[in-house]
This record gives sequence, C-alpha cells and structure tokens, in this order.
Amino acid sequence: MPTVEIEYCVPCGFLNRAADVQHALLTTYGEQLDAVTLRTGTDGVFTVSVDGETIFDKHEDEFDVDEIVRQVRSHV
Repeated sequence: MPTVEIEYCVPCGFLNRAADVQHALLTTYGEQLDAVTLRTGTDGVFTVSVDGETIFDKHEDEFDVDEIVRQVRSHV
C-alpha cells in the first residue's frame, strides 16, 4: 500500500492546508493507504509525495485539494 507524505512550511502557516489534504486523502482512500504523514519544513515548502515521488509542489502547481486527491488515485 502506498505511503503519502505531506511536507509543509511551519513559519508560513501551512498546517491547516496540510491537514485539509490529509483529511481528504484519508476520507477518500482510507484503508487503501498505508499512511498519510505530515512532515514539518521551512522556506515556503508545501509538497505531497507518494512513496517518495513528488506529485505536488506548490512552487510548480496551483493548490487544489481535489487535484491532489486525483493524483494520488493513480498510486492506489
């Protein structure tokens, strides 16, 4: 089962955004995921990775929870 890691910038206040993504993934995929973990970071980071592969990076993509959920689907 895939593992999802959400790395977010603490000083930027991205915790709520990270929690929203985590909640959406767990609600949508539940037991199909091994884990959805939050990892603290700095310097404006907000990335979502599945088994080490980055599927979302705020520096390259527009933030959209639904799109992140769709990107994870291909790994489930």
